[in-house]
Amino acid sequence: MEGGGGKSYQRMPRVKIREIRDDFMKFELHDTDASIANALRRVMIAEVPTIAIDLVEIEINSSVLNDEFIAHRVGLIPLTSDRAMGMRFSRDCDACDGDGQCEFCSVEFHLRAKCLTEQTLDVTSKDLYSSDHTVVPVDFDTLAPLPPTDHDIPNQRGIIIVKLRKGQELKLRAIARKGIGKDHAKWSPAATVTFMYEPDIHINEDLMETLTLEEKTALIESCPTEVFEIDPRTQQVLVKDHEAYTYDDEVLKKAEAMGKPGLIEIRAKEDSFIFTVESTGAIKASQLLLNAIEVLKQKLDAVRLSDDTVEADDQFGELGAHMRGG
Repeated sequence: MEGGGGKSYQRMPRVKIREIRDDFMKFELHDTDASIANALRRVMIAEVPTIAIDLVEIEINSSVLNDEFIAHRVGLIPLTSDRAMGMRFSRDCDACDGDGQCEFCSVEFHLRAKCLTEQTLDVTSKDLYSSDHTVVPVDFDTLAPLPPTDHDIPNQRGIIIVKLRKGQELKLRAIARKGIGKDHAKWSPAATVTFMYEPDIHINEDLMETLTLEEKTALIESCPTEVFEIDPRTQQVLVKDHEAYTYDDEVLKKAEAMGKPGLIEIRAKEDSFIFTVESTGAIKASQLLLNAIEVLKQKLDAVRLSDDTVEADDQFGELGAHMRGG
């Protein structure tokens, strides 16, 4: 890139973590622009690899659900995918000639359940037994513990696959493989990833002093979210939570309707973003960010090294042209 004086400069994006849990993270991204922020978001959703069940062989199924329905439900169960970045894609595995059923590119699961009593049997993700102890169905009890209810036994909950009545049976074998969300949503590690421009809010104190208390109250109540508040001691209008602003412009319209344009100025900081990331549990939210940065770096390296700019633009679109300064 080149600055106004013709000198080249390199941006050094900064990340500031605000809140972090296993399945949730909120962070700030500074000193970059919307193209990189959106690229990071899209990579987190669609291009960070995880492991998911891709092949189901059903041997016995006497439940009320047909085979395809059960196979679909099993495929959508999130699996712990900490080793996904180091696994091979089944299509690229030379150990099994792309068959996708070897230790380097797949994990095998088995499930067998039969109801022997009059009480309905819940067959859940905890009934899936893995050939690799590092790749197992996500345990949501450890991610988000919930108080037990009358219908729950602590530490025994899982994702329900099917319910069996007396005499009904389900037996299957499944193969899990590495993939990305771009190919199928079951491989997406993100439940949701959003970002917003950080708002910069300025109040014209001189103009604000010309308003009565009733007018100030009407002004802050015009905003759909609780962005402003009135100091009970000084009766001044203060910014309570600038991040609650949704760029709806309602408070600006109210100020103009009161004959006070410029009373409040709100602009978006074009180099500062606030991200909210929720993971499916396949990988931790923090690891999701790190893996996304690694994938994005690999893609940018491919753009820099590509001799065929047309091919690069076809593969990377706007981002490729942006990296070349086009």
